[in-house]
Amino acid sequence: MTEDTLKTGTTTIGLKLKDGVILATDQRATMGNLIADNHTQKLFPIADNLGMTIAGGVGDAQLLVRYLQSEISIYRMKKGAPMSVQTAAVMIGNILRQGFYVAPLVGGYDATGGHIFSVDMAGGVLEDNYTSSGSGSVFALGALEAKYKPGMTKDEGIDCAITALNSSRRRDNYSGDGFLIAYVGPNGYEDIPNEEIVSRCAKLGFKYPN
Repeated sequence: MTEDTLKTGTTTIGLKLKDGVILATDQRATMGNLIADNHTQKLFPIADNLGMTIAGGVGDAQLLVRYLQSEISIYRMKKGAPMSVQTAAVMIGNILRQGFYVAPLVGGYDATGGHIFSVDMAGGVLEDNYTSSGSGSVFALGALEAKYKPGMTKDEGIDCAITALNSSRRRDNYSGDGFLIAYVGPNGYEDIPNEEIVSRCAKLGFKYPN
């Protein structure tokens, strides 16, 4: 991959809650040392009960999202049931072994509850209660270590994700600009409105980055 390839740089976050999961990202894309875009979509629904964050090459990530949405839709039509979070994560891992420059987080809600998986570029799949990927992950993980607790509510999870994103965007040159946050629970995938994120930042004492 060349230095001028469009990359997401990135901080992505996944949290397991009492009844669902939170997925969150920043919105900065870089090309070498250039900030190429500050409204990059790094958080996607891939099924009614599944979401995915992206870190890595933008082109590979966009292709991966379109492919997954199609394959998971076909799976549901064939099986008559939604794909489990673990099955989706394993499928993504198998795809990444073909050479995609992407390190996604996969989260969702199924018959066994909420689950968060990280998938590395070699196809390795790991489940955890909370995780982060991308260039800003080291800063986000420090905040998550201090803030995360098992069994958090949706509101607590959103605030925890905002705190971790704020930590990374302040310290990592390749993370920043806006925040994207989604909740996936018993009723499916739900984007958190930008106005709510801005309001929560203010209440937590953080300046929203845009």
